[in-house]
Amino acid sequence: MAVRAQFENSNEIGVFAKLTNAYCLVCIGGSENFYSVFEAELSDVIPVVHTTIAGCRIIGRMTVGNRNGLLVPATTNDQELQHIRNSLPDSVRIQRVEERLSALGNVITCNDYVALVHPDLDRETEEILADVLKVEVFRQTVSDNVLVGSYAALSNQGGLVHPKTTIEDQDELSSLLQVPLVAGTVNRGSDVVGAGMVVNDWIAFAGMDTTSTELSVIESVFKLGDAPQGAVTTAMRDSLIDSMT
Repeated sequence: MAVRAQFENSNEIGVFAKLTNAYCLVCIGGSENFYSVFEAELSDVIPVVHTTIAGCRIIGRMTVGNRNGLLVPATTNDQELQHIRNSLPDSVRIQRVEERLSALGNVITCNDYVALVHPDLDRETEEILADVLKVEVFRQTVSDNVLVGSYAALSNQGGLVHPKTTIEDQDELSSLLQVPLVAGTVNRGSDVVGAGMVVNDWIAFAGMDTTSTELSVIESVFKLGDAPQGAVTTAMRDSLIDSMT
């Protein structure tokens, strides 16, 4: 299922949280309401870790991870690293990365098998990514945007990409990732889908402004709950009719 949440007054859930199949990171300093949404859905299944990265709350944009590992920027201090390491399952490797493009969450998007990265990412970072997260790495753009982490959200079931992504690009990315992709939006028309939502194989969290149409598209493409595949087209068609009338 897909759940709406809000951090302070921001709907950019993907900026303040990082969700995988093995753990969830949330930043410190939010309201109880924000944490309770995550903990109610996840705490029975995976650890929900409260942390900062390099003293910043934008942990979703600074880190990249999946069920195999977590990469953090070189600016992460020892205390934060130790806290995260102690809180994560033993099977998850955590590693600092010396990378010029240090907002890793903006320049990399991945699921448990494949990663799309910014075309200018360091070769060394690419090797660490493949090694720690156990993924195949492809240098790609999403709708001609190099910030693939900001404009795409992936799980092992599907992916949501920038609404202006052409059908050819969607097909190419879909064949690389081996999951179905849909071009769409979150937070009532925002094209920054990677920053507006987080998703794993059984649940998604999106900003409070996300419309019911956007939620049904998310539930359908990521195969959350019981939304059948045809619901994507139906929901999109309904929303088009709504906007025309």
